[in-house]
Amino acid sequence: MAIAMYVYNSKSRGKLSGSQSSYRDRIYIVKDIIMKLVEHNELNQTTLLSFCGLNLKKHKSILDELESNGFVRKCELPFGKRTTFVYKSTPKGLEFCTTILEPYEMVFPRRKSKNNNYQGLVQQYEHVQKKDIDEVERQKNIVEVMHNR
Repeated sequence: MAIAMYVYNSKSRGKLSGSQSSYRDRIYIVKDIIMKLVEHNELNQTTLLSFCGLNLKKHKSILDELESNGFVRKCELPFGKRTTFVYKSTPKGLEFCTTILEPYEMVFPRRKSKNNNYQGLVQQYEHVQKKDIDEVERQKNIVEVMHNR
């Protein structure tokens, strides 16, 4: 859970800085793209980038490189007056992912996201809260016993 900070300076008046998503290495972006295409067989450009949590302007170059290296295939489909681009994984892309990217991720796992840390904090909070409830119940029992004497 990244916290957006309010920045006020002469260049960016009243704009939010920070990002809701954490940094992801390029190699993991490549793996995510190929695996999404394998999972869904084919996806249009917008859906693929959305499923992978990517931005078209920032990450279009990665798609183009994957296509030029033969790891994905781009097909143009006419859709009325517009053209839709559909991406598919190639056997070469799947092989690259299973023989190079997956072993790489086993040796160098992704950074723990702040969401994973958040889950741990929630569990700790629930544990402390339960201990507090148990303590209140214990004190109630003591008061009740003292009152009944």
